[in-house]
Amino acid sequence: MIVSETNKEILCTLGPASLDERTIMRLTDLGATLFRINLSHTAINEVAPTVGLIQKFTDVPVCLDTEGAQIRTGKFVQGQVELNEHTVVRLSVSQVPGDAYRFNLYPRDIVRDLQIGDFISIDFASALVQVIDFEDAAGDYCAVARVLHGGPVGSNKAVTVDRDIVLPPLTDKDIAAISEGRAVGVEHFALSFANRISDVKAIRKVAGGGTTIISKIETLDALANLKEIADESDALLIDRGDLSRQVPIERIPALQKSIISTAKGMGAKIYVATNLLESMVTAPTPTRAEVNDIYNTLSDGADGLVLAAETAIGEFPVHCMGMVVKVTQNFEQGNDADQILPFAEPVSLLPDPHGGTLKTRDFVEHGDFDASELVKVEIRDTDLLDCEQLASGTFSPLSGFMDRETLESVLDNCSLPNGAVWTLPIILQVAPDVAQGLGKDRKVQLVDSSGVPRALLDIAEVSEIDLGDIALRWFGTSSTEHPGVAKFLDKGNYILAGDIQLIDPMPSPFRHYLLSPTQTRFLFAHKGWSRVVGFHTRNVAHRVHQFIQTESLTRTGADGLFISPVIGPKKPNDFLPGPIMKSYQLLLEFGRYEAGRVMLGGFATYSRYCGPREAVFTALCRKNMGCSHFIVGRDHTGVGDFYGPDENRAIFDRLGDIGIAPVFFEAIGFDETKQSYVLQNDEAATRPISGTEARQSLISGERLPDWYMEDIVQDMLLEQISDDKPVFYS
Repeated sequence: MIVSETNKEILCTLGPASLDERTIMRLTDLGATLFRINLSHTAINEVAPTVGLIQKFTDVPVCLDTEGAQIRTGKFVQGQVELNEHTVVRLSVSQVPGDAYRFNLYPRDIVRDLQIGDFISIDFASALVQVIDFEDAAGDYCAVARVLHGGPVGSNKAVTVDRDIVLPPLTDKDIAAISEGRAVGVEHFALSFANRISDVKAIRKVAGGGTTIISKIETLDALANLKEIADESDALLIDRGDLSRQVPIERIPALQKSIISTAKGMGAKIYVATNLLESMVTAPTPTRAEVNDIYNTLSDGADGLVLAAETAIGEFPVHCMGMVVKVTQNFEQGNDADQILPFAEPVSLLPDPHGGTLKTRDFVEHGDFDASELVKVEIRDTDLLDCEQLASGTFSPLSGFMDRETLESVLDNCSLPNGAVWTLPIILQVAPDVAQGLGKDRKVQLVDSSGVPRALLDIAEVSEIDLGDIALRWFGTSSTEHPGVAKFLDKGNYILAGDIQLIDPMPSPFRHYLLSPTQTRFLFAHKGWSRVVGFHTRNVAHRVHQFIQTESLTRTGADGLFISPVIGPKKPNDFLPGPIMKSYQLLLEFGRYEAGRVMLGGFATYSRYCGPREAVFTALCRKNMGCSHFIVGRDHTGVGDFYGPDENRAIFDRLGDIGIAPVFFEAIGFDETKQSYVLQNDEAATRPISGTEARQSLISGERLPDWYMEDIVQDMLLEQISDDKPVFYS
């Protein structure tokens, strides 16, 4: 499921912060087009294993970025030293343990090419030294330099000499790495410090046919030979960081525009790198200047962008990629000066709502209608919950209760008349005496059992239905032993169809947990989530569900988990919503989930217990909330033995891509021998989850095994039972 839909390419550098399964999967999901390995920070013996790791988790091609014709600092024992002004340092040819007074350059022999008087800028002008002498004592040839400008200097940092020193375009390590890369299928190579056309020809000769060569423009020589380099290359890459070592930084923006214009005029592909989102190396959000830089770089005509430190060593590699995608998508949507308000809407990387947009219904104030002129129709609390979800957009693309045509289409085809997948009837049943006198184009008040108006219904149709026929087609049975069928048959045999407007939602002690799709989407985006797993439950938290939740995050590489328990009415002996929400709140408060990766929100609906149809329905609701994946258990939303163990998977397979990916789990048990959670089987060592046994144990005041439920949850439940507080529906 690729979230990014952009014509621009995004190259991501992988490193310590991103060389893992989840991050590679997420960057792939967001639309990375090339994964870059920087050979300046990768040992030769790490090349093949690193490429293999990447290829294990993605089909996105790998690019080896050479060291090229550059000088860098050697290794400092402490990683970084402070060069103090007016001190003297020695640059040694022999390998030495680097400190503030003696260290190596790389390649080490470059010291022999220095001259007295050379100015040497180290670590992007952090320090500046001047060669004043040479020594050759005891076989250790070194350049002696005075520190003209002090500052911190780290290992493997850029070094610039104030005059041109010709270096081979490829180091020995580069040549060996290209050979290693070709052996494991790498076909993309970036040439650092491409100074002239012969440099490009040299790497093409080493890499061989069928390869893609990206020449990096980062020196004055490269600018002088830009057209020739472009002719010989498959693409160009402006490295603004290294380029700024030779070009004053204030001239870089204009120079970038000039290089891009030249490349585009020649029909050459061109990328831009360096400091696109530098602040996001340590922060989850960028600066305004960085976002403007990306947008303007795209406006200049760049074909792609390169993330370097942001994704290689930064703390938020996925956030960085997501931000680049959002800015790029916004750029590609165009800029219509007459359309100001749409710019207030954030660019979302979450899946689109079902049907394309959230169908929300505006609230209506009591003063906006004359209640004395509108008939009151008392409906059940479950129907009022449907009104709330219709109004909030959870049932998108529905905007009201279904008419007869829509009901028949859903029952026969698992779709709305327009072809959109929909599996569950959303109907408003009333008794014949209520239906009498009501007709099309009439507005009525929908009131609760106390007569309080909760919603308005614009009646589009009044139809009689065959309860037995509908029950059989909906639930697969007409048996009243099925709790969903029993409730359905207990309602009237007429349906009122039409759009609704919400007046007041019903009061709820869990209102603070209820989140509309607009709110969940806002929260997911705020947390930087674009791949979210939804979890639907009607039970208190237990360890098998915790295992499934954690395993689903691993399987999908998701950014976060949205736990969304049902808090509407359920059948007798099911858990009440209070203990359910409190059990998950306790797990969150006690840190039982990975920090920052779980969000809890109640789902104000009720269980129909209709198995496969309800499994798809609950998935579509979470899609509208912004989830990309949805956990589907073996007996998800079923009851008793009314549905087979494979029916949930079968209906998803039959319907195909519905815009949210199911994450299937078979029945899970606890293997007492292995002390782990495994697929349930008939072996004596595997303990199944039994809701009936758990309920009986809790009611009897007995503790459940630790593998079944965490102590903090059991303590809460047993305390409530001991205090005669209800835990189960009666």
